[in-house]
Amino acid sequence: MILGILMGQFLPRIFTELAATFNGLFGNFLEFVIPLIIVGFVAPGIGDLGLGAGKLLGITAAIAYGSSVFSGILTYFTSSLVFPRFLEAGSLVTDAADPSESLLEPLFVVEMPPIFGVMTALLIAFILGLGIAAIKGDMLKKAVGEFQNIIELVIGKIVIPLLPLHILGIFANMTYAGQVATILSTFAKVFVMILILHFTVIVIQYLIAGSVAGKNPFKAIKNMIPAYLTAIGTQSSAAAIPVTLEQTKKNGVRDEIAEFVIPLGATIHLSGSTITLVGVATAVMMLNNMPLNFSSMLPFIMMLGVTMVAAPGVPGGAVIAALGLFETILGFPEPMLALVIALYVAQDSFGTACNITGDGAIAIFMDKISGNITKGSTQEE
Repeated sequence: MILGILMGQFLPRIFTELAATFNGLFGNFLEFVIPLIIVGFVAPGIGDLGLGAGKLLGITAAIAYGSSVFSGILTYFTSSLVFPRFLEAGSLVTDAADPSESLLEPLFVVEMPPIFGVMTALLIAFILGLGIAAIKGDMLKKAVGEFQNIIELVIGKIVIPLLPLHILGIFANMTYAGQVATILSTFAKVFVMILILHFTVIVIQYLIAGSVAGKNPFKAIKNMIPAYLTAIGTQSSAAAIPVTLEQTKKNGVRDEIAEFVIPLGATIHLSGSTITLVGVATAVMMLNNMPLNFSSMLPFIMMLGVTMVAAPGVPGGAVIAALGLFETILGFPEPMLALVIALYVAQDSFGTACNITGDGAIAIFMDKISGNITKGSTQEE
């Protein structure tokens, strides 16, 4: 971000045009790969849940999904009330109807049309995932699992390493167009509100888990601080699993429950990432004077919850998996998608920390109710 601002401010125009050309190529590649990402992660994700460990898995997945959706809805209503106090509608120079008007154009364009659209990809993913779960198709499950591995390599080896260059180009172009001052001053305030929402949701999660399990929620949160800090440092839920697991056990969760819920939660529970994505989406729509109402945001939030379950466990993976929803449901053009990526990645570590801290709350809840589930299953047998 800093290098991009300096480039757009002080270097000759040609450098920003080169950056815009890279952004055009990278953006077209993202448009091509987004439907493949959806199929590659959502289909095996649904298939795995259907073929998993019975009631415990189903309830844990439902709680994770509900937590993400609740976080998104809370963020939307909070943003709708708070953002108008410091966001001026339409103040972003880039017009949503013609976002390239004030930005430098690429020197050349290489078209990379996607194989199929995002909604088609979602439908294919749901059909494949539910079909695998229904017929217990081991061969098809293995095939989509291998396809998922390929997409993980594309994300891990191409998309994520090139994101810093993409962000550099975004901020160089915005600086050249005179937009960056508005962006930085505005989103500094947006980020503060997003962080407050992260902490609020963590407290709500532990209040619910504590009331069910009869534990002190604030003591439990205090025990999770090392895991929170580890996630900030690693920007990865998966990398924070060992510390999250250790701290969850300190909260009195049985080993077998903690060792089941925490790795699963690191994959499917992304309430913090949902807060960030919904908050950034709301702010960008307000700045571009786009119509904003709950009826249009609710489908986005509901589908975002599904996408977060399937989001790849790499830094920045959640926003990449969600780009198709921004494009199809909210109508974001490529320059706005690029801005969403930049703003999300800038605080990704805090969203990740919120995600894994919430996993500890789910583990406390599941530890309390798992005895009844096991007892019920035994009686049925």
